[in-house]
Amino acid sequence: MRRFDAIVRHRTNNYKRHLLIVEEGADKMEEVQDRLLRALPDFLVLIVSLLGQTVGLVWLLGWRAAGASRKTKLAIVAAGLLSLASAVFAFLLRFDRFARYFPPWWPSWGRGLAITWALLSLCWLVGYPALWVWSRMQREHSPARRLFFKTAYTAVLAAPPAAVGYGVFIERHQLFLREQKLEFPGLPPDLDGLRLVQLSDIHLSPFISRDEVRRAVDMANETRAHLALVTGDLITTGRDPLDDCLDILAGLRTEAGVYGCMGNHEIFAGAEDHAEREGGRRGMRFLRLSAEPLRFGKAVLNLAGVDYQRLRRPYLVGAKKLVMPGAFNVLLSHNPDVFPVAARQGYPLTIAGHTHGGQIRVEILSMDLNPGHFYTPFVDGLYRQGPASVFVSRGIGTIAVPARIGAPPEVALLRLCRT
Repeated sequence: MRRFDAIVRHRTNNYKRHLLIVEEGADKMEEVQDRLLRALPDFLVLIVSLLGQTVGLVWLLGWRAAGASRKTKLAIVAAGLLSLASAVFAFLLRFDRFARYFPPWWPSWGRGLAITWALLSLCWLVGYPALWVWSRMQREHSPARRLFFKTAYTAVLAAPPAAVGYGVFIERHQLFLREQKLEFPGLPPDLDGLRLVQLSDIHLSPFISRDEVRRAVDMANETRAHLALVTGDLITTGRDPLDDCLDILAGLRTEAGVYGCMGNHEIFAGAEDHAEREGGRRGMRFLRLSAEPLRFGKAVLNLAGVDYQRLRRPYLVGAKKLVMPGAFNVLLSHNPDVFPVAARQGYPLTIAGHTHGGQIRVEILSMDLNPGHFYTPFVDGLYRQGPASVFVSRGIGTIAVPARIGAPPEVALLRLCRT
């Protein structure tokens, strides 16, 4: 009998070890998949950039510079190869194993400048051939026609750098206060007029100075809000000064405190536990699948928060149990695409960030060309679904490219209103 029990225990232990190995393997596989997905946008930019620049180089040598001297052609080839190499270099800088051999500011600015150059070159490589083909389709020859196409070529050359320059040197620094009324039928009277100030996507890094973050905190304090909310992405990478960002955010002053949730960049940097611990030491509470009931008069605002919700996984697992009956429930979630799930679970209000409002968006013929639409329909501002609402902030900082076009940085002041 003892021998039989020993055999059973041995097989049970082997089975448990086997399950543990399988779970560890699955976790590693998920981690690899997450890394591949994070690199996918940069990889697509790299492929499009390489293909576009290669086609442009061949077109330039075969058509526009077909009759040029050998020295001119060699210069064109050298410039093209340098441009292609910069695109590859920018892609490699996103990996820590490569970036660690360079000064700390290189991964941000080097990658940002190279991506900017790739986008500019693509604009030129699309614009110039299109104009060249159009000019060949026009059979008329006149001084007015020559002047028109000369002006058009100049515009194609100057417009992309001018737009990027505006986004880098002007709009990126135009922080302003955005006020938004959030109307809810049946809102408790004591919550009517409650002010929530939101700071999101700070991304303290070489792209944004500490003084700019302090300016955002000062702007938030001037609103005299009842509650301050920080909805993730305090930094961009593990090399960025997270503690400095927390020190600045410790200057937020409100009646009911400062609360936050974790963004994807805290998780990618492996800094979520550090942010939670050090934020707590500075008076900030990060809600990580937890809730805090806050009393205002006779009403209770139940503030819940979750970490960044990864793609390809069920959203808001365990968040439904945080809903408090009889209270006004608010969910803090870095990514806004959880909104439909949050609404079904009983949260009338979700407050999010993550999208940067697209960061670089252009409206053409009433079409909103916004990269944020590739992964969520909730990109910027207020959205409603039945009685529930989600507010998505454009945030403060930038990633990848140090520019904002059509999506200026903001501090959001949200005012709850009873209807």
